[in-house]
Parts: sequence; C-alpha cells; structure tokens
Amino acid sequence: MSGTVFSRRSTLGAALVGAVGATGVGTATAPEARAATGRVRGSSRRFAGKVVLITGATSGIGRAAAKAFAAEGARVGFCGRRQQLGREVEREIRDAGGDAAYIRADVRVPEQVEAFVEGVVRRYGRLDVAFNNAGVERSAPLHEMTVAEWDDITGTNEREVFLAMKYEIPHMLRGGGGVIVCTSSSGAERARPGHAGYAASKRGVQGLVKAAALDYGARGIRVNAILPGTTDTPLVRPPGLADADWEAFKKAWGPLNVAGLRRMASAEEIAAAVVGLASEEFRHQTGASVAVDGGATAGAAMVWPAGFPAPPGA
Repeated sequence: MSGTVFSRRSTLGAALVGAVGATGVGTATAPEARAATGRVRGSSRRFAGKVVLITGATSGIGRAAAKAFAAEGARVGFCGRRQQLGREVEREIRDAGGDAAYIRADVRVPEQVEAFVEGVVRRYGRLDVAFNNAGVERSAPLHEMTVAEWDDITGTNEREVFLAMKYEIPHMLRGGGGVIVCTSSSGAERARPGHAGYAASKRGVQGLVKAAALDYGARGIRVNAILPGTTDTPLVRPPGLADADWEAFKKAWGPLNVAGLRRMASAEEIAAAVVGLASEEFRHQTGASVAVDGGATAGAAMVWPAGFPAPPGA
C-alpha cells in the first residue's frame, strides 16, 4: 500500500504548529539604465550583452536569479508552468529597467523544453548562460512512494537537467562556449529520512554536471552545480502564514539545523552565488558542486548524553 507523500511545505507547516503555536511567449524590454532591483548600476554589469536562460524562475531561487542576472545587464529568458507568476516576474524586471522574456514550459516534457530553449535563442540570437533550476521536493518512506511519485521527482529534478542541457549545449557550441549552472541540493550530500527520491535525483544532477564538464570543457563550456541548503522560498514556507510566525519559526529553526551560520538562507543569497559562479571570476571552475548552505553539510556539534562525562580532550 502506498503512503501519503508529504511535501516539504506541509512538513514544515506541521512543525511550525508545534513550534510557534500550450506554450506562450511574453516579452518585456526597457532601457538598461537601471537594474532589476531598481538600483542604478554602474560598471559592475558583468552580464551586459549576455543572454541568460533559466528554468523554474516563476518563484523562489529562480525568480531571484532572473532579477539578479537582469540587474547585471543580462537579457533573461525564463520558463515555468505558472503563467500568471511568470508574467509578474517579467513585469517586475521590465519595471526595474531590465530585459526579460517569459515562456511557459513544463520541464518534464521534452518538446516543451526544446521549444523553450529555441524560443529564447530565437528572441535574443544566442545563449551564453543557462541556470537549470526547476525542481520539486516530496517526502515519504521509500516503500510507500508510488512509482508515479518517484518518476515525478526524478523527472523534474534530474531528467529536466538532462533535457535542458541537451538542447542548450548545441547553441553554446555554435556560439563558441558558455556556462551552465544546475541546481542540486545540500540534501544530495546529507540525506534526510523520507527523502530517498529527492536525494537520489539531486545526486544525479551532480553526476550529470561532472560528465558534461568533461565532455565540453575543451570546447569552451563550463558546467557546475550549486547545492543550496534550506532556503526561504514559497516551496518551504507554508501558504498563508503570518510574517511574524514565519520569522519566529526561522529564528528557532536556524540554530537547530545550520551549525555554521545558524540561519536559513534567502533566495537572493543563493541567486548571488549562482550569478558569481556563472561569471568570468570563476572561469577556471568546472565539474564542481558548490555548497551554499550556511555550513549545514560541514558537520555539527557533538552532543553528549546527559549525565555522562565527556571523554578527555573532547
């Protein structure tokens, strides 16, 4: 018998109760005098004239990355299934002076991924950077997960990266090179109970990244993975939760789960790491998996059983 598959959102929502009581294309362009954050930018526009493609950018880390790349002068083509949210992100970038095109696509469908990539290249003429970010997370004991549920997790998180790179790489080869960043997870390095599908899919992303880095490094394409820890996004935050309650939860959650910085990351912090990794500052880095998790996978303090003395030198 299959058990109920719980999302991370529902799991955290329950924890909080205890703790604190058809493809369409749209385009938005504007002068490049301002960045997507609304701030005037100077000579630090590292991606001026570059074309950046992002999967899963209608919310969370992808949304923050779309804005961050636009703030650095990039022309951004991005996808997601939720058309209303896609239009909102597109409009926000436009209003801040950036250039963006939203294309609705389901990353689990090969034809839609191909159409998305082709649409971005057709719109902007080239492809310089790809951030393959789309993903889902579900939780259930392995034997209670249905085959369909397993296929959805691996198909969204791992197969999406294969499909995206399959259609991105030919354009980068024709253009003389490029950069690909793929979203894995610190959960690939430090698994949790009930996360067999998620951990396997994100570990698979790292394997794809390593192999692709070897296949295409000599031809000018760098491929790296970024491993975020738990991040303050709609995927994590229970819907409808009051800001004060969410802040209280995060304040309690950080010291328990992130031994290093002792807090949850923001989507903007992860996006900043993606932008940096895609920039020329990291031009000699490829095939790497970069943890941006506040030290969660670095380890944790050792806890001694109450009432027993610690060994000498501990």
